[in-house]
Amino acid sequence: MSRFGFVEWFRPGDRERVEAVLPMLEETGASWLRTHLSWADYHAPGGPEWYDWLIPRLSRNLELVPCVHYTPPSLSRTGRTSGAPKVLKDLPDFCDTVMSRYGAHFEHLELWNEPNNLLDYDWREDPGFELFCEMIDMAAYWIRERGWKPVLGGPCPFDPYWLDLMGQRGILSYMHAVGFHGFPGTWDSEEGSWTGWDMHLGEMRAILDRHNRDAEIWITETGYSTWRRDEMEQVRRFMQALDAPAARIFWYGWQDLQPDVAVQEGLWFDPRHYHLGAITADGQPKLLARMLAEGGVARLREVTRLSFPALAGGKRPVVVTGGAGFIGSNLSESLLADGQEVLVLDNLSRPGVEENLGWLSAHFGARVHPAPFDLRDTQALNSAVRDAAAVFHLAAQTAVTTSLDTPVEDFEVNARGTLNVLEAVRASGREIPLVFASTNKVYGALADIDLHETAECVVPADAAQGRGVTECRPLDFCTPYGCSKGVADQYVMDYAHSYGLKAAVLRMSCIYGPRQFGTEDQGWLAHFLISALRGDPLTIYGSGRQVRDVCEVSDAVAAYRMVHDRIDALSGRAFNLGGGPANAISLRQALAEITRVTGVTPEVVYRDWRQGDQPWFVADTAALTAATGWRARTDWRQGIARLAGWLAEHRVHPEPERILA
Repeated sequence: MSRFGFVEWFRPGDRERVEAVLPMLEETGASWLRTHLSWADYHAPGGPEWYDWLIPRLSRNLELVPCVHYTPPSLSRTGRTSGAPKVLKDLPDFCDTVMSRYGAHFEHLELWNEPNNLLDYDWREDPGFELFCEMIDMAAYWIRERGWKPVLGGPCPFDPYWLDLMGQRGILSYMHAVGFHGFPGTWDSEEGSWTGWDMHLGEMRAILDRHNRDAEIWITETGYSTWRRDEMEQVRRFMQALDAPAARIFWYGWQDLQPDVAVQEGLWFDPRHYHLGAITADGQPKLLARMLAEGGVARLREVTRLSFPALAGGKRPVVVTGGAGFIGSNLSESLLADGQEVLVLDNLSRPGVEENLGWLSAHFGARVHPAPFDLRDTQALNSAVRDAAAVFHLAAQTAVTTSLDTPVEDFEVNARGTLNVLEAVRASGREIPLVFASTNKVYGALADIDLHETAECVVPADAAQGRGVTECRPLDFCTPYGCSKGVADQYVMDYAHSYGLKAAVLRMSCIYGPRQFGTEDQGWLAHFLISALRGDPLTIYGSGRQVRDVCEVSDAVAAYRMVHDRIDALSGRAFNLGGGPANAISLRQALAEITRVTGVTPEVVYRDWRQGDQPWFVADTAALTAATGWRARTDWRQGIARLAGWLAEHRVHPEPERILA
């Protein structure tokens, strides 16, 4: 199946969220939207007015399936929304009102949600389901009489005996479709009650065939909680459900619950409830939402060809975390070209990195072992690292601006993620070398360095300082990104000293080169080039005279490999990695060279400095050279020309690339 829908509940008055969510749902290519039409909410003050706005709005570009449930407490036998109504005919009467008032906006009307779940229907007051069957029977009959199609709400957990009882009572004979709810991997135990889509739906089909052969099976709720940060697993579960033998599938849900919203059991009763969305509570797309928006189901099918690596016994792969990213994919390529097995550990969260992984797989085949999961998934991480020959840890949140917007997430990825990697190495019980990618941001804003401004750049007043910043400079974490990377940097150093891990740190300046996804926040040289090649305007924050020492990625890869080769002697040390004074350029100088190389003069808008920006940074790489013999071999002008050619071919006018060959 290639068609799908989403489940999303909206609270009365939640107009702003409706307007934010609907365009995103439409962008995914979803066909259907299942939402609740609460009888209790409709009966409350303002209820009719809310649904008068909501139902037409939701059905504008999606086929809507309203789910009628929740008895108004004043009409309930128990005084709760989960109770049967005192007058059973009240439910079909309400359905009649719904069809008369909103029927132009839907074809199907679902009757109740999870009727065997005490939170939705209190069957303790109706243990034989006689009351339930009577009211549903009347409602379904009247829906069909009026020309609409009734859908029976799915039991949760799936209960074939309950479903067969509905058939014996004659309920199934009225139904156009019957719902199924299942959450394998989240609530349904893989080893216990869950036996697979084919088995469960096959059992359901057999029951329906006894009572109503024409009834369709709809998966009205399924989903996967990413509470363990395993977004790739959510994609896999989505595709498994999409391939299940059902006429329709509705994924639960689109957006994570807001942290201050209580579920039926209570506020934060179970953290899994709060991570079932395809986007986060603050609207950030997870892998599922991003892939659907980029290419729909076809894109997902390509991505799900990636699987957790199955390595033959005795193999010792090199693990590259962030291995599908810019530097990681270049490092992986270098290792693979030398005949090594490489486990590419990457959560694919950055748009486009799956293209890098696809390129590696296409060129190096079975020696590439994709491991698409997050550093915070400690169980998967431990398994991936256990047999490693070495670990190059490059996975990170890489933008200062993002860290200022979401500092907790920044910390979790950079600091906690690195600690998880170190613990995985330590737990292996083996001596696994580790080289960590740190940043020049650990040195802070360098506000104490006196600078003079020329027409094109700033230069230190003290000529001796022009040789660059050495590793002796005290660390100064002046942004959340600097803090999180600095914490990680120091943890790596400490694990080398405290636990004897073979570990070293490279504090990088601006790395650039092929396979880079340049953005305004990270990868500025590639961003400038892409803007020029596309004829787009670009923004410079500050004067444009700020200076960075740029280092071409092939030189950076050489540094990582040389440090690894000498890890016994270099363990516990940190080294600066950059282009050094010979490759120190200002943004204005870079733009002038880009204009010369591309023949395009970009339109530039200047804005105020951003928090955490360094007016000047040049790395003194003498320590790295002395320890390894490394030096930057690529002149920045040659590097820009080479990157411009690669970007023109692969980013600005790319040939279609598949995820896997």
